[in-house]
Amino acid sequence: MPSASTASTMSYEDSLSSQYLTSSISSLSSARAQSSHIARTYRQAAQLFLTRRLYEALSTIDPIISPEAPDSPLQQEGQSDHDAAPVAFASKTTRVKVWSFYLTLLNAIIELGPEEGKLVFGSTKWRELAAYARQGTVWDLVVRQGYQGNEGAVDGEVVVNLATLLLAHMPSQKLNQQRLETYLSALSNPTFDIAAHLEASQQPMRNSSHQNGTSTPRDLNIRLKLLELYTLHVLPQNDEWDYARDFISMSEVLDDERRDAFLQALHTLKEEKALDGIREKELQRRQDEEMQQRRMEDERRRKEEARADQDRKRREAEERPRTAGSQNRTPSTSSNPRAGQGNRNTAASKAKPAQKKATPPSPRVYRSVFTTVQAAILNAGKSVTQNPMGLLRFVLFLMAFTLAFARRDVRDRVKRTLQGGLHKVQRTIGMGVKVSYI
Repeated sequence: MPSASTASTMSYEDSLSSQYLTSSISSLSSARAQSSHIARTYRQAAQLFLTRRLYEALSTIDPIISPEAPDSPLQQEGQSDHDAAPVAFASKTTRVKVWSFYLTLLNAIIELGPEEGKLVFGSTKWRELAAYARQGTVWDLVVRQGYQGNEGAVDGEVVVNLATLLLAHMPSQKLNQQRLETYLSALSNPTFDIAAHLEASQQPMRNSSHQNGTSTPRDLNIRLKLLELYTLHVLPQNDEWDYARDFISMSEVLDDERRDAFLQALHTLKEEKALDGIREKELQRRQDEEMQQRRMEDERRRKEEARADQDRKRREAEERPRTAGSQNRTPSTSSNPRAGQGNRNTAASKAKPAQKKATPPSPRVYRSVFTTVQAAILNAGKSVTQNPMGLLRFVLFLMAFTLAFARRDVRDRVKRTLQGGLHKVQRTIGMGVKVSYI
């Protein structure tokens, strides 16, 4: 009888062991299939990203970072968290690669700009993706879908990429500061949830190898990078200089050498920001002065143009009655040309005494004339000495000219010719004066 009871008990235990082994093998096979699918999808999306096919890359990576449907072939047995994505149950290395790639892809999509982003994704989709980084909602998405809502379970590399993305695209860093403070607090004060620990022990593939401390050099480098982002980038953006200095001074992660380096970098950043503020004020002052100078120049130009316009109108108003008076005097002048000529002769006679009263030439003029005559005589003497035939020709010309003018008929003919030409010139000048007066 006891032997039968013992055999029954052993048979029941063997059955339970067989069922547990079968369940473990099935779960392990499912996990391996899912991990293989995630790795393959990640590689495909990375290849598309390298060829700048951003839309196809996002469409490829989206199924493994989004919550899957209950009837999905990738849904693991016993998985009850419907907000978690398939990547939440992958290994740490795969999880970090996938989320880092997604954040890099999101940054590239935002940097396309509204115009190109509209062409690639459509206006609504691009604005939605840009809002993930500009409003900080991408942090909630990663925590909820990649780590089942556990803020402190997020891998350090992913937190670094999240903080860098928000630092590049958020206008205010208040939310980034709050998120980093929450994460750093979770690392310093881990929660000991017994239920979560038992659940993690039942599902060994979920959240395995979460080592967020500084137990390894890699973890230490991640913590240092987080401290650098928090104290040297985020806090200075929020003008939290004193808090950043105190945080660096009290940090247990930093040794004395690193602490001094951080404090020196913080001091340098503060000085650079102060200099930037001074330069901005100086630039603003110069711009204001230039604008004021341009306004003054424009005002002066407008005043000059208005003054010139007024002068032109005044001259036109003064010339209008003068022109009308000259038009009224034109008939009387044309009807009595002799009177006009008499007036001109009178004016000419009045102008002659004025010409007689001209200032006599200065002695310097006489001296210049004398010097010129003296030089001409000397040059003539030299030319006679050098060329006596020229003098002979000149003497013969004078003798011929004297003999010609010795005849009375020649003199009379030349005199009549000169008088006729002079008379023609006088008539031409008189006609010109009449025309100009009219």
